[in-house]
Amino acid sequence: MIKSTGLRFQSSAIVQRDFISPALLNRARSITAEYSALSKNLAEEFDTKTAKRVGELSSVANALKAWENANHSLEELNQLLHDPSTDAELRDLASEDLTSATAGISSLTTTLTSALVPRHPFADLPCLLEIRPGAGGSEAAIFAGDLLRMYQAYCVRQGLRASLLKYEDAEGASGTTASGIPLAEAILEIEAEGAYDALRCEAGVHRVQRVPATESKGRTHTSAASVLVLPSFPSSGDADGMAEIDVDDPASDYYIDPKEVRTDIMRARGAGGQHVNTTDSAVRLTHLPTNTVVSMQDSRSQPKNREKAWQLLRAKLAQARREAREEEMMNLRRSVVGVAKMGRGDKVRTYNWGQQRVTDHRSGITVHNLDEVMEGGDSLEKVMDSVRSWLGERDVQGLIADEESAASAEDTSKKQ
Repeated sequence: MIKSTGLRFQSSAIVQRDFISPALLNRARSITAEYSALSKNLAEEFDTKTAKRVGELSSVANALKAWENANHSLEELNQLLHDPSTDAELRDLASEDLTSATAGISSLTTTLTSALVPRHPFADLPCLLEIRPGAGGSEAAIFAGDLLRMYQAYCVRQGLRASLLKYEDAEGASGTTASGIPLAEAILEIEAEGAYDALRCEAGVHRVQRVPATESKGRTHTSAASVLVLPSFPSSGDADGMAEIDVDDPASDYYIDPKEVRTDIMRARGAGGQHVNTTDSAVRLTHLPTNTVVSMQDSRSQPKNREKAWQLLRAKLAQARREAREEEMMNLRRSVVGVAKMGRGDKVRTYNWGQQRVTDHRSGITVHNLDEVMEGGDSLEKVMDSVRSWLGERDVQGLIADEESAASAEDTSKKQ
């Protein structure tokens, strides 16, 4: 599992504030009341489900308690400073304590706000990075290969186990190793728990501006490649750390009715190897209700290709279902308050070779160390961490919008 030690992934940094939205404060108090009631029930009779819920609520309850205690201390210090009867020595001490207490309130407000934001349902899962060239012809395909190598280098530096689930070059050949021919599609599997949460900031269209090797007049070309971040999970829900994933529950994002999937078996295509075009090992799955198609021919074994294809299909459908719900929720939020949306089809980052510049268009960060970024170094982590902060702030804005919408609806119902 990805931990904070050395990997700095779990921090959903949010800009510190000296206040908290009344809507969020009401939510925190409501959650704390539920926490207290369930804790009392748990003391009388142990129940696994109740114990799990208490654990989920504890971070908010503890953060609210610390925040309220700090505010109480701040009020006492202000009373001392405004009390004419306070002697000079005590007033000086109170003034010194006021500075640190105010800073403490800001930090505790951030902690409480972060605790209120629900974790993404895929946050603890491994992930698949799907990389495809976009507009720009062969230069886009070359850049897609550069992005693949960037993420592979990043995983090596961070100690994350990563493997190529699929690599298809522009000539149609597939395998699990890069062929040296411009990339058509690659899927990198990152097997660490929590990888989805760490890398979901990379989803979107990445744009490159540089002079291609084939450009004789030195003109800068603009090309693009898309990165899709998908949750990855085993075919059964009993893997270590993933026991709650139920692929057989029709209500689950991970469920697929086998009757709705058409399976086609065909011969592997592409150049090279005695195996290609001689055995029926390639597998194509089509989810008929959504017309989602995945294919796999990287292994010589048909069962292995089938297993990989099902893994990819399940990931794509789960992500699509989650995005559909998020889109619906975002539309509701935008009707209450302006909440920025940036989907996977939007341009998220620009890599400019001539200026040695990388700019992320979500967080607004710019670094002038492109080579280190492409080597998966600290500059890339700096950019990614800024986007995680941006995502955290966006989640807070959405949460405030939800709470204010609910409060408004409640007030309306009372007046009727």
